Order: sequence, then C-alpha cells, then structure tokens
Amino acid sequence: MRRLIMTMVARSRRNAMAVIVAYLVAIGLGLAYAAAHLGIDTNTDHLFASSLPWRQEQIKFDKAFPQFGNLIVAVVRDRTPEGAAATAKVLAERVAADKVHFKDVKRPGTGRFYRRDGLLLLPQAQLAGLLNAIVSAQPFLGQLSADPSAAGLFKALDLMAVGVGAGQANLTPYTDQLKSFEAALDAAAAGHPRPLSWQSLITPGVTKEQGDVRFVLIHPVLDHGSLEPGGAATAALRRIAASLPEVKSGDASVSYTGQIPLSDEQFASLKQGMVLGLVVSVVLITLWLLLAVRSWRMILPILATLLAGLALTISFAGIAIGTLNLISVAFAILFVGLAVDFAIQFCVRMRDVRRRIDDPALALIGAAAEAGMQIALASIATACGFLAFVPTSFVGVAELGLIAGIGMIIAFFCTVTFLPALLALTWPRGEPERIGFPLGDWGDAALKRHGRPVLALFAILALAGIVSVGTLRFDANPLDTQNPNTEAMRTLKTLLGKSVTNPFYVDVLAKDLPAARNLAARFGKLPEVSQVISGATFIPEHQEAKLGMIQQTQQILAPSLLDEPPPALTPARLRTAAAKAAAEIAKVTDKLPKESPLLGIGQALGKLQSAPDAVLMAMNAALTKYLPGELARLNDALSAQRITAGNLPQDVKRDWFLPDGQVRLQVIPTAAAQTSPGLWKFVDAVHRVVPVVTGPAATTVATAKTILGAFREAASLAAVAIAIILMIVLRSARDSALVVITLALSAFLTALFAQLAGLSLNYANIIALPLLLGVGVSFNVYFVMNWRDGMKHLLGSATARAVLFSALTTGTAFGSLAASHDRGTASMGDVLLLSLAAVLIATFVFLPALLYSLSRRE
Repeated sequence: MRRLIMTMVARSRRNAMAVIVAYLVAIGLGLAYAAAHLGIDTNTDHLFASSLPWRQEQIKFDKAFPQFGNLIVAVVRDRTPEGAAATAKVLAERVAADKVHFKDVKRPGTGRFYRRDGLLLLPQAQLAGLLNAIVSAQPFLGQLSADPSAAGLFKALDLMAVGVGAGQANLTPYTDQLKSFEAALDAAAAGHPRPLSWQSLITPGVTKEQGDVRFVLIHPVLDHGSLEPGGAATAALRRIAASLPEVKSGDASVSYTGQIPLSDEQFASLKQGMVLGLVVSVVLITLWLLLAVRSWRMILPILATLLAGLALTISFAGIAIGTLNLISVAFAILFVGLAVDFAIQFCVRMRDVRRRIDDPALALIGAAAEAGMQIALASIATACGFLAFVPTSFVGVAELGLIAGIGMIIAFFCTVTFLPALLALTWPRGEPERIGFPLGDWGDAALKRHGRPVLALFAILALAGIVSVGTLRFDANPLDTQNPNTEAMRTLKTLLGKSVTNPFYVDVLAKDLPAARNLAARFGKLPEVSQVISGATFIPEHQEAKLGMIQQTQQILAPSLLDEPPPALTPARLRTAAAKAAAEIAKVTDKLPKESPLLGIGQALGKLQSAPDAVLMAMNAALTKYLPGELARLNDALSAQRITAGNLPQDVKRDWFLPDGQVRLQVIPTAAAQTSPGLWKFVDAVHRVVPVVTGPAATTVATAKTILGAFREAASLAAVAIAIILMIVLRSARDSALVVITLALSAFLTALFAQLAGLSLNYANIIALPLLLGVGVSFNVYFVMNWRDGMKHLLGSATARAVLFSALTTGTAFGSLAASHDRGTASMGDVLLLSLAAVLIATFVFLPALLYSLSRRE
C-alpha cells in the first residue's frame, strides 16, 4: 500500500499538467451534471425510509386524508371571537379568489351545521348547564332582543338593579359578564369605545374553549422547482392579510404556520449564512494554512485540492443521490473541515522532509513514504464513520454518510494525485528550521514526568463521561431544531398553551362508529389525554334528550327572541336610559358588595350622561356591533335537528370518515406532552390502548426511536469496521487497542462536555458521534504510527503541528455550522466542536502520556 501511494505521487509529479487537465475536465463535467440533476428535498418526512412500519402507517393515513397535508394555516386573532370570525371570513374569500397561488381554502368549525346543530355536539351535562344559564338570563335577553341597542342594555342593567333592590336578583353568577360591561362602558366614557363580545357573554363556556383565535386552512400552489416551494403562496397570503381593513386598523392580526411555511422557513434558515459560512470557513482556513505551511506555494495547492475534492464530491452526490435533504446539505462544510486535514498532513510532512532533502521531487516521495499510509488509514477510518449510517433507516443521515464517506475517499485520492501535481508546479522552497513547536517539547517533558497523575485524572473524567452517556437527554421534538424567530414558529408557539391547539396529537382509525365510541371512552380515561375528537363526536349520543332540552329552552325563550323592529335610537334616548339605569344602581349601592362591577357600571353611566352625541353613538355602535348576530345565532342554535350519518356535511364526512366505514379519532394530550418526557409518556399510554397509531405525536416518538436505533447501529458498524481496519493496517493488537482506547475516552469526554454545556441530542446533531470515531482515528493514528516508528517527542514533532492546524481548520468549519440560523444544523456544529475538543484533549494529552508510560515499561 505504501509503495502504491509513493508510485501515485511520483507519477502525478512527472505528469503534472496531464493530471491537472484531467481533474479540470472531470470537475467541469461533474459540476455541469450536478447543476442539471442535483436538487433539494425539504420534506422532513423523506428523512426516513418509507419501508418503516410507522412510515407505512403515516403514508397510508396521508393518502386517506390528503386534505391535512401541505397546508398553510392562517391564524386570525381579534379582541373578540366575533371579530376574529369576521376577519377570517374575509381572508378566506380573498384567498379563494387567488387561483394563481392557492388551490382551496377552508374555515374549520363554520357553516350552517355548526351554527344550527352545534349544541348537540356538547356533552349532555355541559349542554344542560349552558341552557340553564340562558334560561336564567331570559329577562336580560328579552330586553336586548326587544331593543338590541345600548339603550336596551341600559334598560336590562336597570332591571338588574331593581331586582337587587327587591332582593330577588343574585348577581354572583354574572360577575364576569358585568365586569365586561364595566370595562366596555369605562372605555366608551373615556372616548375609546371597543366592541363587546356578546358571544362570550351569552355562551361563555363554549366561547372560552374556542378562544379568540380562528383558523383558515389553505392548500397553496407549490413551486417544486423552487428551493422554497410555498414561498410565493406565503408571500401572497401576507399581502392579502396586510390589505384587510381590520388588520390595517390594528383591530385584528393574521399570522401563519403549517407544514409548508415551517418547511420553507427551515430551509431558508439553513441556507441563510450557509454560503457565507462556507466563504468565511475558507478564509479562516487559509489563515490557518498560512500559519501551518507559511508559503503560498503550498497554500494555493492545498486550497485548490480542497476545492477540487469538494467539486468532485458534489458531482458524486448528483450522480448517486440526485437530491440533498435538510441534513445532507451540510456535507460541503463537513468536507471542507475534514478533508483539509489530509492535505495539511502531507504538506507539513513534506516541509519536514525538505529540511533533510533539498530535492523537492524526492521530498514529495519522502512525504508520501512517511505520511501516505497514515493519511490513507485516516481517510478510510473517517469514511467508515460516515458510511456506517448508510445501511440505517435514517435516510437523511444515510445520504449524508454516503456523500461525505465517498468524499473522504475522493479527498485522499486528490491528496496523493492532484496535490503533488500542483506542488510540482509551485515547487515549495526548502526549510531552514525544524518543523514543530518549541512548546511541544515542554509538553513532552511534562507528560513524561507526570504521566501517571495525568492518566489517573483521565480515569476519573472517563467515569464521569460514562455517567453522562447514560443521562444524556435526547430531544425528540423536531420543533426544537428550528429557528424560533421565524413567523411560522412564533405563531405555532402561541398555540402550544391550549390542549386543543397542541400540535402533538395522535390519529387512530376505528373500524366503525361503535368501535370509535368505545375507543374514545378508553382514551378519555387516560390521565395523559385532554380530549378525544372523532367521527362519532359529530353523530352524538343522547340526541333525543338533548333535543328535548333545546326545544324546552326554545319554548321558554321564544317570546323573548321575537324578531321585531327596534325603536328608533337617538342620543337623547341613550342619555335617558343611562340616567335611569345609573339612578337605579345608586339606589342599591348599600346592598352591593364594594367590589361589585355594578358600582363601576353606575359610575360609567353617570359620565356618559354628559358625553357628546358623537361619543354616545360611537359607544352604541361598539357595544352592539355583534349583538344582533349573536341573538340570531342563538335563535338558530335553538332550532337544532337530529344529526345522522346521512345529513352530515360533506366536509365533516371527508375529515372523519373513510368510504369503507372506518372512523378517524384524534387523541389530544394535556399540556405535559409539550416536553419530550411528556410526549413519550402520552404516546406510550395511547399504544397501550391501540398498538397501531399515527399522527404528529406518534410520528415524533417513532422518529426518535428510529434515530436512536440508527445511531446504535451506525456506531457499532463504525467501531467494528475501524477496529478491523486498524488490525489489518497496524497488524498489532496492542497498537490497535491504543487507538481504540483513546477513541473511547474521546467519546466519554464528548458526552461529559455536552452534559456540562446543557446540550441534548437530536435528529441533526447525532451524526457527530459516529463521526467522532473517524476524526479521532485520524489524529490518533498519526501519533501511534509515529511512536511505533521510533519517534520519542510526539508533541514537538511536525505531526503534532499538522494535527493542531488540521484541528483548527476542522474547528473553523464546524464553527460555521454552529453559527447557522437553523437550530438543528447549529446543534450539529456545537456537538462537533465539543467532539473535536474532546479528541484534541485525548490526542494531545492522554495518548502521549499513555505512550510514554508504555515506553518506560519497555
């Protein structure tokens, strides 16, 4: 092998121009092919093999319910639920009109079905409580129905005060409503009228569950030729939202989230700074090269070799893979950080040989003889660290492993062919001084004197590292790897606080309605479950009893909800009504608690009596803006009809039922599932009821298990492959064990550093750990092979200089990953930097101390 490497170097030097031209032609053809065929896939589902059982379930579910995929979710907020609903309606209409950017649009939970029959969907006890509250408020509602104006409201408040005076009114159940009236009247009296939510006042329990957020579900037209397929549609949505009058006035806001913007923004974060990071890496690497080799005659060939290897690796990616994913796209920076080590080793060793041999041609051969085998072993070991992921089901890292693994082999061949050809043209000058570090001589002496205490300290650190390996946390939440400052992520975070908007739910299919009801009951008993919604929810049980309750309420309220023209409204009538209500409240002041909102209402009414006409009319418009609509909605809701499978709306059937009768259930967890431990506990609890489920929560946990399994498989494969390679090349169990022991220490130190830094593993940064094996081997092999060749001063040698500057260049590349706007990529850079630090400590301190201790024994 050594002779073959020397022959390749010699022939490349003799045929320098032919070698360079051949490389340039291959690079040109390869890049042209990659430009035409190499794409980027931002779909995170494709990071895992479709043959996995959980992926099969996910694919089957996505095929059955395609309407839930590729969505932009517009989130509309307003001060009132009615305002949010009105703004969402206008937004949906304008989005539907834009056929260029959007396929279809839907507002969930709206339409005649929910308006008329929605009360039947409530649990019987909740419905009874709601209807009792409505009946209790009959006098109040009757007055508002007869006069849906502020004057009617003041009259109703007047009647309340009269009831308090007569000892016939208990206002405690209406404290929240009265506080709302107080706040609205105070604001109006101050000249800042604001709409009052009558929906929250009349049906507070139901409204509280829904909140003041309304959703608009949008299927965008995707541009698959773009790096951000939904970018144009998202931009169109932003323009439409900004043009809405309610948004312009600040009364409402529209934000967005969903699979499409989350995916687009993740890739935007990933590519943001990627090119800049690569450029900065090359600039800093050039600086380290200047310090390492101190001559442009070597720096330019090293950089050219690095770029040639990168170009050929890109060409290989285009031919072998065809698409890059959100993980494999990082191969370029990884290649730069790792492959430059080979060229540095070769050139620094050549400098060392030139100190003894003046002829540059012979120096090239000498460098190949001394470092060729070491570089070959390092490149193969590093490739093994990458290629170990290829057989796993973690496709995202498997593709990165294949590209980067073959890239290491390409880098080696570039180092022993293209680099010598370039050096033959630049002809680096001789070296008058020794290549090494004076500080390294001091380090050698110190480690020789204090080897045993140093090894004892590392034994303690290794034990701490072993403990850290067992306690290192794996973060299964894919959202934690995304930039938290993007629009889609900020919007999603605002929805995490409520169980019904928790993005980590589970989907289950039951064979029919009875099975769905049975499963819903079983899921509902789990402490980890907050709510269960299913197709059976929309064909509720006990409808006869519920309809009877609703009809009874309708009969009681019917006289109160007559649709008659209200009397004419004038500022004078408003003043009169306000004065009368204020007077009645003043009469019962001594019968009201000091904290009663009715007292504040009386004070506000007193101020309104002297307000200008414009203020009074603005107050009336704000207070009653949504009142007629809510009274009409209540009237419709009291006209509910029995729900059957036959009269369900088509959109409800499509969302909850399959043609073969299967029924979809959505199991929603408590807020505890927003943490990784809570999420695992929730999914485990669901699996105890039904073994086969899908949905974001189940997929997230299955993803984590796949990743951890892939890591264990890859780590085992890499360790075995590297051990075999070491035994073949070194032909010594002891020397191989020295490398493996140092590698193990590096791994334990990495776990310890990660624990101390508060880092957790995720689907992106876990690649750093098997990669640690390859990087660690590269450095350790250099020292072990030099030691067994008789070198007595390891840290003061040219090899140590090369290893140090290789580490600096590698750290520069990894540092650019750590600075990425994408949190997954940044976490990969963080772990890689910690791994590199661990490798350097083990290589420069532990390994020499161990080798010197063995030398003394021999």
